This record gives sequence, C-alpha cells and structure tokens, in this order.
Amino acid sequence: MVSRVRVWLNRTYAENVFFMDQLRRNPSDRAVEIHATHGDPDSPVLAAADTAELEPEGLSPAAYVEYALTQCERRGIDVFVPRLHQSAIVAHRADFEAAGTALLAPPPEAVAVFEDKVVAYQAVESIGVPVPPWWRARDADELLTAVEELERLGHRACFKPASGAGGVGFRMITREPFSLSQLKGFPSPQVPLDQVLESLRRAEEPVDWLVMPRLEQPEVSVDCLTGSDNRVRLAIGRTKHGRRRGFTLHERWLEPARRIAEGFGLHHLSNIQFRMLGDRPVLMDVNTRPAGGLHQLSLCGVNVPWAAVRLALGDDPGEIGPPFLGQDYTVVSAPRPLLPVTVPRQRTGPATVTGTGTLDALPAPATTVEPRAASGALQ
Repeated sequence: MVSRVRVWLNRTYAENVFFMDQLRRNPSDRAVEIHATHGDPDSPVLAAADTAELEPEGLSPAAYVEYALTQCERRGIDVFVPRLHQSAIVAHRADFEAAGTALLAPPPEAVAVFEDKVVAYQAVESIGVPVPPWWRARDADELLTAVEELERLGHRACFKPASGAGGVGFRMITREPFSLSQLKGFPSPQVPLDQVLESLRRAEEPVDWLVMPRLEQPEVSVDCLTGSDNRVRLAIGRTKHGRRRGFTLHERWLEPARRIAEGFGLHHLSNIQFRMLGDRPVLMDVNTRPAGGLHQLSLCGVNVPWAAVRLALGDDPGEIGPPFLGQDYTVVSAPRPLLPVTVPRQRTGPATVTGTGTLDALPAPATTVEPRAASGALQ
C-alpha cells in the first residue's frame, strides 16, 4: 500500500486553497494530507487544511526556523512549501532533510539573488535577459533624478520597494497636483511627485525604491517547474490583459524564463513575470515560490502542484507539456468556508478550539485547530 503524503503550507496566500485542492485531486490517486499555518485565524487555507495551527507572532527568522523544524517533526511533514521566511528556511535545508522533510523551494543562493530587485535586475541582465531601465532611490534627490531622466526618455515613472512581493508599495508618479478628481471613484495608485518628495524629505526612516518606467500590457507570468539538475520540466505562460486571461507557449516569453530558471537554479516552482516596454518583452519580477494563480494551469490539463510534490520527493515527473491550451477566461470571486469561530479582534495571544468551536486565548506558543472535525471543511 502506498503511504500518504503529508504537505505543509505556511502563512500563504488565500488563493492557495486551490493549490491544496489540486494536491488532493492528484492523477496518481495518492492520499494527501495537508497541514496549514497562518497568522490570521480567518484565513481560508486553515479551513481548507486537514490540520491547522495559528502561527506565533513576532518570531525572528532564526526562531521561525526552529518553530518550522518542530512542526515538521511533530506533524511528520514529507514536503514543506515555505513562503514566510523562505530565505532563512532554505539555508537550513540539511536540518529539514534530517527530519525527513523535503523543501519545495530553491536553494539559498537562488533565493538571495531575487530577494532584492536591484540585484535581480543586474544578475538577469548579465545573462542576456532584457530588463527595463531602472534607478535605485533612497532619498528625494535620487527619486527626482530618476523621474526626470525617465520623463526625458518619454516614459512615465513609477516606483516600488526594492524588496517585497506582489504589488505592495507600487505607485505611479504624476505631475498633476492633488485635486478633488483623485477623490472620486476607486482609490488610484497615482501619487503627485511633489507630495512624494515632501514626504521623503520629512521622513525619519530610509526608503529603498526601484524607479522604472510604467510597463504596458500584456503581462505574462511564466510558471516554471525546475529540477535540482537545473533543467526545466514545465514552462507555461499565463497572459493577462485587463480582465482577459489566457495561456501561451510562445518562445518570446518561455525562452527567457527558462534561461532565468535554469541559469540561477530556481529549483521546484518559480514564477517569472514579463511586461512590454515598447514592442519588446522585459522582465518585471521573479518569484521564488508558487504563484497564487498557479492553479489556473489546470485549464490546460496539467496538475502542477502535484508534479512539484513528486519532484520534491525524488519522483521525477519528466518533461511536462500541456495537452492543450485552455480558452481565455476571467477571474471572479467565490465563497470559501472559514472555521466556525469567534475571534476577538484585539486578541494578541494564540488560541485553540474549545468544545463549542470557539477560539479562546491561551498562553501556549502555538495553537492546534482541527478544521475538518470542527467544520467539515473542503474535501
């Protein structure tokens, strides 16, 4: 009898409930049990997991590694998919292997390159992958210099943190003064240059921004699955243009993504994003983790999360090509169950489930929640 596979996802995105669903519906018909941890008791990944715990807050990266090792040993984790503190965790790969846990994450050298977008752009440019023009800004004068140079070249300037994930901190620079028109409709990412400069000059803490031109659509995110031999097993592009989403196997997107994944050893799952600068694709970002939209590749007839777990366990799935490309689609929201609990919003201590299904604050360092027993959550 084939044993079950025990997978842990730590403090991950809500969309990864679909990642979990795909693991359970794997084509090998292998039993999979999923453990999830999060800092938010209302995260849907906790309700979707077989077992779940609230993570302790305020741990340093080193302390979090100790916490993670304890989780893996206590829960019998076969494959750990780390998002929070990924860099610190992969530096201790040997310790997790000694505990019987495979890390579904790149080696520390690869993670380090892409933690800082400036370092990443320099490294990627050195292997011939085009990047947009960029400047690093740490104060008002550096920002103004970058904006003026971009405008001289005919571009619209934007900035984002040199380190960070997703669109957090992304803003577009405008020369228009703040007016009532900016208070109408939905909030805008546009910020007046004079206000940004004034804020920087008054700021007591430093900033570290990447300043670059506003890139155009389409945006293409290439999901890659790469082995420890640095050979890509799967690369499929997901296209985005406004609401319209689709898929592509065009080499103008896949070839530079493969070059990055193989050249820097982005083992297991990575997501490499491109946008247009004029008439050519340029690199926008590299994520050394599974993308939140990875599950959308199921529309192409592939189960990438399961292929990645197989690869992490040493069961090489070989090169994977989609049997077809799914039709264009859009993304809409849908309800997902949560744990049936009442949590005081001002609670600062961890919690556990009582016999009535209510989270009560306890002094313990971590809290176990068995959501299937409590709520009959998703299968």
